[in-house]
Amino acid sequence: MASSDWLDVRGWMDSIIGWSLNQTRNLMPSSDIPLGPLGSINLQEGFSSIQSGLHTFIFTSVMCTIVFATMMITLIVVPYIERKFIGRLMDRFGNTMSARSLWVGEGGVTAGEWWSTLPLGLGAPIGALNRALNKNFGNDHHTKSVTRVGDRGYHGIWFMLPGFVAAVADFVKFNTKAHIVPEKADRLVFEVAPVIIISTTVMVYAFVPFGPHIWAANPDLSLIFMMAIFGVAPLGVFFAGWASNNKYTLIGGMRSAAQLTAYEIPLLVTVLGIAVLSGSFNIIEIVDFQIQSSNTWNVFLLPLGAVLFIVTMIAEVERIPFDMPEAEAELVEGWWTEYGGIRWGLMFAVEMMRAYAACILFALFFLGGWELPFQDTLVSLPILGGIFSLLANVTPGIGILLIKAYLMFALFVWVRASLHRIRTDQILEFGWRYLLPLSLVNLAMAMVMRVALWNGSWPIWLAPLMTIGSILVFVVLAIDEDKEALENSNRIYHTQTLDKAYPGRRD
Repeated sequence: MASSDWLDVRGWMDSIIGWSLNQTRNLMPSSDIPLGPLGSINLQEGFSSIQSGLHTFIFTSVMCTIVFATMMITLIVVPYIERKFIGRLMDRFGNTMSARSLWVGEGGVTAGEWWSTLPLGLGAPIGALNRALNKNFGNDHHTKSVTRVGDRGYHGIWFMLPGFVAAVADFVKFNTKAHIVPEKADRLVFEVAPVIIISTTVMVYAFVPFGPHIWAANPDLSLIFMMAIFGVAPLGVFFAGWASNNKYTLIGGMRSAAQLTAYEIPLLVTVLGIAVLSGSFNIIEIVDFQIQSSNTWNVFLLPLGAVLFIVTMIAEVERIPFDMPEAEAELVEGWWTEYGGIRWGLMFAVEMMRAYAACILFALFFLGGWELPFQDTLVSLPILGGIFSLLANVTPGIGILLIKAYLMFALFVWVRASLHRIRTDQILEFGWRYLLPLSLVNLAMAMVMRVALWNGSWPIWLAPLMTIGSILVFVVLAIDEDKEALENSNRIYHTQTLDKAYPGRRD
């Protein structure tokens, strides 16, 4: 099935911009305009000479703006999933702050009748609106116990988006806090480091397609360019830790540099395996290979690569269990201890953006991008095929891709809730001694499959064999227990110790 859908944003923008420029050219006078000793000028012909370049510039700028806006709008869902899903995993509601908090407050605490201080009577309509909202969506409830608590929060008002509004409130809070530079910090590097981190993370999305027709840049080596930019942010992390002139931030920056180096190489080797299997370094062509040529998602051909990509990406974005560089319990707040205000908020958002990018890339590399699961098989069914065909044609690719990305981020949250933080030496040992050799094995498997088994299509037995074999290996490793290692307490995944520390102990 062709990698395309009806949401042809690039085609629409190209047509609109082309029509606008043609109309602008036609409105210009076609006759020569005399300029005295300087000769004459023909505005229409002059505009025609630059129209092609102007069209490319405007079109590229518009698509960059659309992709950036798409990223920022869809990113809002990510912290909502983080808060609510981990709350459910911990048997809690999670954040219940909603739009009601604007007039009810949190826990019954409000700012008082602040609108009465506004001049020129501007507070009167605001006060009236506040009273109306409290009357209809306030704390009064038909259940007396709910009214007595003084904050209905989550009760019965789902359209107020409980938990979702908290992201907006956090941004307002960070944006209004003062920015303070430590007295002995390297001010230039201290100020530049967040710019490096934020700008390089945003640049990654220039190469990330949100659909077959929603992307800003698509060079032949888009995969290489994107991974190169993705690897620049750790430099900003180290600079931020060093420039703060704080021992905690310095330790956090050094840990981050060591960790990201240990996991960057396995990540690149794993991504190289995807490029070898797909026969391209272009991200869109990798997606098209799964949809059109291979007719099989890469996750069924390279299950090991999928696991390696998830693990290395969790480490790259420094999420639990690999968040030791910024572990608040051990290092105050790691390499960004000295940052506050909007800089801290933006760097926190960057962490979400990088995790979000990792989820989208996993969907593109391993889950067929914007293709529905088993789309060709479902469409070919004798009775229900027409319904699935209509569903596939109506659903835009960006919707399918985002659902896959959000489900992958839910997996990130699940990992965070399930696994504990591990020590720095364990993180580095796991990366160098385990993930790097496995990534080389994954690359070798991709080479063998591409060279020996690919002849325009995959053998029908290949995907089931790789998938079932990988599941069996996982089950065997999951139930395997090294009793001696458990007794000696030297497995790399745990942080417990059988010897308790006490005053005077030196070993």
